[in-house]
Amino acid sequence: MATENMGLRESKKQETRQLISDQATRLFIEQGFEQTTIAEIAAAARVAKKTVTNYFARKEDLALDHHEAFTASLARAVADRADGESPLAALRREFTTALDRCDPVAGFTGPEFARMVADSPTLTARLRELHDQREEVLAETLAATAPSTLPSTLPAPAPAPTGSGAGDDVPDFASRAVAALLGAGHRLLFRRIQELTLAGRSNDEIATILRPEADGVFGLLADSLGEGGASGEAP
Repeated sequence: MATENMGLRESKKQETRQLISDQATRLFIEQGFEQTTIAEIAAAARVAKKTVTNYFARKEDLALDHHEAFTASLARAVADRADGESPLAALRREFTTALDRCDPVAGFTGPEFARMVADSPTLTARLRELHDQREEVLAETLAATAPSTLPSTLPAPAPAPTGSGAGDDVPDFASRAVAALLGAGHRLLFRRIQELTLAGRSNDEIATILRPEADGVFGLLADSLGEGGASGEAP
């Protein structure tokens, strides 16, 4: 019985969170992000202001409510890759799948939402932060799970001065360099999807346009990482 009650409470929390997010997004699109207050969101969702802030610590999170999935997406693809699959090949496969399903995390947000973000300096800045965070998490995962796949042309990490604390919990330079390349490629593709969305293209049209463009991006990344060819497959 206790387990059932916990399940009901958790389900109710998820429903409340989704209701708040949905009402916030509706108001942001109608009024603009900066112009909408937490009080208005609480009133629309019929909850207290404190309830809104309990579920969403930052106002930006009400709009970009997939931020946790977004920042973890590249690292997750690398960590879950198949045996013998390179990080780049795994990321390429995941991006192709995201195109096929028009995944919002990849940038398929719809024209109204894309315009809301583009028109808000706060959300635009927050999105840049999320891209940076996604790259940082990817670097940590590369260092932990894929050190043998990093290019041998990059130097081994230099030891930090004894007792300095420098470098604690910071991925080595090779991991950060590879994450920067992979993160930049995905940032460009995300931006391209948003650009085409704002230009009025449908999701199906965007996916069709992006496939060859993504092939080109991943081909450049493969050459940069020494994986050879445009396929992005490990040699």
